[in-house]
Parts: sequence; structure tokens; C-alpha cells
Amino acid sequence: MENVSFIAEYFVLCSGTNERQLQAISDDIKKEMKVGGAPILGIEGYNEAKWILIDIGGVVVHIFTNETRAFYNLELLWGDAPKIDWESQCETVDAVVET
Repeated sequence: MENVSFIAEYFVLCSGTNERQLQAISDDIKKEMKVGGAPILGIEGYNEAKWILIDIGGVVVHIFTNETRAFYNLELLWGDAPKIDWESQCETVDAVVET
């Protein structure tokens, strides 16, 4: 995102099926960031839980309901940004941990 936006280096986009699940995802991210020592700079939309935004400095996490994600379609809006294949990176980390 650094060559596309001045807002953040990375955007993380994810979806949940209902408001309670979005809040649970948000709560877990906050917990893990606290454990890792990463400060949360701001959280928006938690109570409404249609689109929760978490600002972690260079990373902005967007947690949507499926309907809200489809409506705003940030993937299209930020389509010039490179995509990161996080699943293969997780598999690589898992392989390193297992050895």
C-alpha cells in the first residue's frame, strides 16, 4: 500500500457472518496485539459491528459483514495495491515451526 496510499503500509480485509463474530475477531486482534506489544491507535465501528476498523499504525484492519464488504468493495477501490498471499506465508511459518 505504500506506493498507493499514505494511510497505511498494509490493509487487512476480512469478513464475518454476523455482528457478534466481527466483535470477536476484533477482540482477538486487540488481545494478540497487546501480547505482541503493538499499540492499537484506534478502533471505529465496534458497537455497530457492520464495519470495524482497527488502526495499528502501518496496518489498518477492516472487519466487515459479508454484505458491507460487498457494498464498499475495497478490493476494487485499492485494486492497484499488490496482494499478499498470506495463506502460503502461514504454511511456510508452520513448516518452520514444525521442524
